Amino acid sequence: MKQSFKIGNKLVGEGQPCFCVAEISGNHNGDFERAKEIVYAAKEAGADAIKLQTYTADSLAIDCNNEHFTLKGGLWDGMNLYQLYTEACTPYEWQPKLMELANNLGMECFSSPFDLEAIDYMNQWNMPAYKIASFEINEVQLIRKAASMHKPIIFATGIAHKEDIDLAMKICEEEGNEEVFLLKCVSAYPTPYDEINLNMIPTLAKEYGCQVGLSDHSMGSTVPVGATALGIKMVEKHLTLKRADGGPDAGFSMEPNEFKDMVDNIRIIEKALGNSEYALTERQIKERSLSRSLFVTADVKAGDIITSDNIKSIRPNAGLHTKYYNEILGREFQKDVKKGEPLNWEMIKK
Repeated sequence: MKQSFKIGNKLVGEGQPCFCVAEISGNHNGDFERAKEIVYAAKEAGADAIKLQTYTADSLAIDCNNEHFTLKGGLWDGMNLYQLYTEACTPYEWQPKLMELANNLGMECFSSPFDLEAIDYMNQWNMPAYKIASFEINEVQLIRKAASMHKPIIFATGIAHKEDIDLAMKICEEEGNEEVFLLKCVSAYPTPYDEINLNMIPTLAKEYGCQVGLSDHSMGSTVPVGATALGIKMVEKHLTLKRADGGPDAGFSMEPNEFKDMVDNIRIIEKALGNSEYALTERQIKERSLSRSLFVTADVKAGDIITSDNIKSIRPNAGLHTKYYNEILGREFQKDVKKGEPLNWEMIKK
C-alpha cells in the first residue's frame, strides 16, 4: 500500500500533517444555508476537508415498520430506520454546491457513498475520495466499485471483525487500489473513553501496511490529539454550529471552537489508550446488528426466481451475508416469503 498520496490537491499520509476532516452528516438539519455555515465554520476551525454522506433512505433500508427496522436504545431509540435516514440525508443537489464552496475556501470535499448509484453521482463532480462507513464494511459490491475508481478509499472499522477488514483490503488489492486509509473507530454515540482502545492504531498499521487514522465519536478533542501521538495521519470529527440546535448527530458533534481547540489532556489520553488486542466490545457487537445483509424486498411465491427486484442488500444484519448476492441470483424461492423478511438458506431452493 502507498504510504503517501493525494486527496484532491492535498498530500496525505507518511511525512505529512494529520489530515483533519469535518463531517457535516445530518447537522445541516435540512437547511442548505446552515450547511454552508458549517463549511465556513470548518474553514475557520482549521479543517483540511469537509465530508458529506451521499445516500437516500432507499440506499440503506426499506419503508417497513416491522421489528427489523426499528432502532432500540441509544440516540435514535424507537425510530424507524427509513424515517431516520430520510431526516438525516444530505440532498444530492446540495452536494456539488458544498464541494465548490469548500474548494473555493481551500478545503477538499469528499463523501461516503451508500450505494452504487451514489458512486456514479460523486464521479460526476470528481469528488477526490470515497469513505466507506462502518456499517458498510461488509458491503462487498460497494467496496469493489469504489476501489475500482482508483481514488483514495477510506474505511471506518467501527463494527468490523478482522475478517471484514481482510476482505475489504483484499478487494482493494484485486482492483489495484493502493491508496487506502483505515480509520480506528467505535460505533457508539458518544463513545465512552474506556472503549476507544487507541493502542489498536499501531496494530492496524503493522497488520495491513497502510495509512491509519481515527474516526472519533467521543466528546472533546483529547482523544484525537492523543491518537496523533500514535501515528494517525487522518482524523474525522462531526461538526455542528451548536449542539443545542439539535439534529440526528448533534449530541456527539463538536462545535467550531472545540474543533479548533484540539488541546492535549493527558489523563483522558491515559484512559483512552486501552489495549492493542483486536476484539469488539459488547457495544460494538450490538451495533454490528445494523450492518448490511440480504433481505426479501417484495412478496414472493414458491418457485419465483430470485432477482435484484426481490432481494436487496440493506441494513440491518439479520439475513444472509452480502457476499452470497451474486451466487443466489437466478435460483428459486422454495416457499412464500413476505416483504421485509431476512433472507436465509431455507428460503432458497437447492
